[in-house]
Amino acid sequence: MGNIITLARDSLTNLISRMGTGRDKASSNYYAFTPLSDAELLNAYRTAWLPRKIVDIPAFDAVRAWRDWQAEGNVIEPIEAEENRLNVRGKVFEAKVRARLWGGAAIHIGTGDADLAAPIEIERIGKGGVKYFTVLSRRQLTAGEIDRDPASEFYGQPKFYTLTAGTTAQVQIHPSRLAIFQGNAQPDIDLVDGQLSWGDSVLQSVMDAIKQADGTAANIASLVFEAKIDIIKVPNFMASLANEDYKAKILERYTLANTAKGINGTLLLDKEEEYEQKSASFATLPDVLDRFLQIVSGAADIPATRLLGQAPAGMNATGESDLRNYYDRLSAMQQVEMTPAMHRLDEALIRSALGSRPADVYYEWAPLWGMSEKEKADVFKTKSDAARALAGGNGQSPLIPIDALSEALVNAFVEDGSLPGLEAAIDEFGTLAEQEPSEDEVVAATLQIGQREKP
Repeated sequence: MGNIITLARDSLTNLISRMGTGRDKASSNYYAFTPLSDAELLNAYRTAWLPRKIVDIPAFDAVRAWRDWQAEGNVIEPIEAEENRLNVRGKVFEAKVRARLWGGAAIHIGTGDADLAAPIEIERIGKGGVKYFTVLSRRQLTAGEIDRDPASEFYGQPKFYTLTAGTTAQVQIHPSRLAIFQGNAQPDIDLVDGQLSWGDSVLQSVMDAIKQADGTAANIASLVFEAKIDIIKVPNFMASLANEDYKAKILERYTLANTAKGINGTLLLDKEEEYEQKSASFATLPDVLDRFLQIVSGAADIPATRLLGQAPAGMNATGESDLRNYYDRLSAMQQVEMTPAMHRLDEALIRSALGSRPADVYYEWAPLWGMSEKEKADVFKTKSDAARALAGGNGQSPLIPIDALSEALVNAFVEDGSLPGLEAAIDEFGTLAEQEPSEDEVVAATLQIGQREKP
């Protein structure tokens, strides 16, 4: 006989409560993916305020402060002018909104090339070479065959995209000509049905929470009409309803009574009729609605102070920490998602603005969190005190050469904007070292003074 192997699985089982058994109520729970159709997404975005804000707010905040170009010489102004001409900021915002709503979008780099199926040649773009940037959504671009070559730059991405132009014409576009933005990225394209290479709408994972909040708000609104109910007890009411004339007269009678009550506040009743009034309590309903809205806020990863536009609640609450965490996450998203997605777009933009690609040109995303005037003053004082200590205050020897410290301090004040116009003023008046006389000039001036003092 062969060996019999028994497989056992450890688990907590309670036969009385049926926990861990086939009749356990929790055992029937499982996650099922029910994709939202394009029509549902469109209707939610157009008709409900929560879905629209969840889509728009992070996209707007990501481009609100935009970016600061860094370079030597007078090359920043042409780049910023080219950005304005091509409306780069607006195009990126539009692409982010469409990507968050539909799950994906792209910005087409228009250089006037006839063959869009061929890879773009960034190095050949000259001054004014970028003609336009066009935003295309997932609904307009169909992903082609996935590139499975591990040595390919586009591994895991489509080898091409098909653009449906008008009603019949279809154009293939090479992925190097597109800056791709996604909504919620797919964990593994091999396990996903439907549009390969595109992500999910950000509304897909939060729609249940949105519907629960909207449903709660709608039910509370309907309760307003039931806030006050008049109750009138009529003798032999049920027994008399079989008579049609009685029903007509009873409706006419209380319509007249309500009219009189509305006009002069007097309710006319028969001596045998009883009247009472009941009111519904709304004391806890705001808290219930707030809880559902907080769930939506957490699901969307947007602070309630930003999503709902409400003042922070709770003792000593300012909402500052929530907003800082939110802006930190957006800043990370800019670096991790947006910068790589916009790489070719930016390379084409620089060449179109300058006609070449200087190696020292780069940009930094502008800070999303702005300091108050008091915070700026505190930072300025702290930096000034630190510089004074390094310069050897109170008769001590300097720890860092004055010229090096001065240049570093000027750069710090220029970058954080503590002293507006400092850089231009230094260009006009020079640095402290340039204003101080050299050692030879001091000796010459001393000799001249000595000659004048001789009899």
